[in-house]
Amino acid sequence: MTQPPLLFQLSDVSFSYRHTKVLEGIDLQLCSGRFYGLLGANGSGKSTLIELIMGGHKALAGTILYKNKSIESYSRQELATQLALVPQNFAMSFEYQVSDVVLMGRHPHIPRFSSPAKTDREAVADAMQTMDISHLRSRPVCALSGGELQRVVMARALAQETEVLILDEATSNLDIHHTIAIMQVMRKRVTEKGLTVIAAIHDLNLAAAFCDECLVLKEGQLFAHGPVQQLFTSELLHRAFAVEATVHHHGNHGRPQIQFRYQ
Repeated sequence: MTQPPLLFQLSDVSFSYRHTKVLEGIDLQLCSGRFYGLLGANGSGKSTLIELIMGGHKALAGTILYKNKSIESYSRQELATQLALVPQNFAMSFEYQVSDVVLMGRHPHIPRFSSPAKTDREAVADAMQTMDISHLRSRPVCALSGGELQRVVMARALAQETEVLILDEATSNLDIHHTIAIMQVMRKRVTEKGLTVIAAIHDLNLAAAFCDECLVLKEGQLFAHGPVQQLFTSELLHRAFAVEATVHHHGNHGRPQIQFRYQ
């Protein structure tokens, strides 16, 4: 089987906030067309790692390459056409309509001083339909619930039509129906369109059900990385998350299902 092309290469990457080391010695390679789950306890460095690969922070040490070029060599405009981020929290101080916020995802593709083209509006309509928010298109975002707003931000990222989509615990404010719906959309786009997804996820069973590979961070270091079928074991869950669990493998692809044991 042919190895998919490399997208990200991180070599001995470290990062600190003032005098607090957050990430240390991260060596990592991420390929295109894969669904990666980013796991770890709060404070393990997940959001910081996302900021680094998005070009939002500069590594204190080490190198980060995107398509064999330093992430720092790309302009913000170039990165915006390649990488889209769905943050955990999103706030707006202006009463934009939902359709206007989703349209913001098209801005990297619209020439300066130009109006949105038909293809831009079609991308917006498709993204809103995918995220089940078409009925909200004229509503001001300040009038939305937290879950509705999160789906709007997700639609904005889909409308951006990038090669890489990064989710920073983006489903944490959603009900289970819309959480699973979003994960299914991501899984389908990875499989059918070659999208690369990197998702910080707290729900281990959700990661096991949808991701191809998972990265586990612990205390700022890459604790484990591998295919979900091999990664999830009772021993790893105990060492990485201090939980007791039994791992069962189901189906032809052997996807794990985790059953936690409570004392």
